[in-house]
Amino acid sequence: MTGRSGHEMTDEHKAALAEGRRQGRAVRAYLEAHETNRPKRGRKRSPESIRTRITAITGELATADPMSRLQLVQERMDLGTSLEAAETTVDLTALEDGFASAAALYGERKGISYAAWREVGVPAALLKRAGIARG
Repeated sequence: MTGRSGHEMTDEHKAALAEGRRQGRAVRAYLEAHETNRPKRGRKRSPESIRTRITAITGELATADPMSRLQLVQERMDLGTSLEAAETTVDLTALEDGFASAAALYGERKGISYAAWREVGVPAALLKRAGIARG
C-alpha cells in the first residue's frame, strides 16, 4: 500500500489507520443503537395494544373507502415496525464497553467536545467511564 507521496506506508501507520477504523466502528455502533432505542415521547404502547390495533385495522379495511384504506395500510405497516422494535431487546452493555474504550481517542482525533457528545444523547456517566471530561 502506498501513501499520497508514493512512499510505502509503515506497519505503524497501517496499524494506526486500522485502530482509527475500529474506534469509529465502536462509536458508530453505540450511537446508532442508542438512537434506535431512545425512549420516545408520549405514551408507550405495549406489544398487546399494538396487536389489538392491528387486528382492528384488519377489520376496518374490509369496509374502508380507498383513501381510508391507504391510511389504514400505512398505520398497520407502522405498527408492525413498532411491534418488532418493542419485542426486540438490545443489550447495550457490549456496545457501551466498546464506546468507552474508543470514544476518548476517537473524539480527541476528531475534535469532538464533551458538549457535542452530550447533545447527541451520550449519558454523562458513560462519558466519564470513557475518560471524556467537561472542558
